[in-house]
Amino acid sequence: MFCPCKNKIISGFTAFLLLLSVNSGLLQAAERSVILVMGDSLSAAYNIPVSAGWVSLLEQRLDKQANTDWQVINASISGETTSGGLTRLPSLLRQHQPDLVLLELGANDGLRGLPPKHISNNLEKMLTLSKQKSAKVILIGILLPLNYGPAYSTRFEQIYPELAKKHQLPLVPFLLEGIADKPGLMQADGLHPTAEAQPEILETVWLELKPLLN
Repeated sequence: MFCPCKNKIISGFTAFLLLLSVNSGLLQAAERSVILVMGDSLSAAYNIPVSAGWVSLLEQRLDKQANTDWQVINASISGETTSGGLTRLPSLLRQHQPDLVLLELGANDGLRGLPPKHISNNLEKMLTLSKQKSAKVILIGILLPLNYGPAYSTRFEQIYPELAKKHQLPLVPFLLEGIADKPGLMQADGLHPTAEAQPEILETVWLELKPLLN
């Protein structure tokens, strides 16, 4: 007579192993630390391969680092403003529960000539939301083209160091340091860096990021 008991035992054991494997994978994923990048086209690899962008290069570097286990979530969108970032951030914080937030926004606000106080308020709200979720924040600054006039450009540039000082945050003063004034590293529009510039951008961010990874 055929007895299905053995098959039932094997099936049950297989299901147990499958469940154990899934739970193990979920546990490993949960143990990974998360970096959330909130940026605009400068972090979204505008007009270049995504794999060549500085955020992708960061992820590649972290994957090669010994004794680190970081996941990079790039929530950057070309054309993003501080208002758009502020709208999207709460759900991103709930979804990804980041340990670190790299905040690179404000350039599009500045190019539109929006009031510096408006830009600063939005950035500060994003800093506060991130800190409320126990995430550390690195603030990444940007400078405007010279044709915006000294008064507006100066006030815009002051936004980032003022917020970094007030909230005791690491600051990247200028994301395109050493790049913006080199035509060979900028695209034809004069606003966006080329693929060749991306490793240099990563090094600029890395100076502030590396001390926080441990």
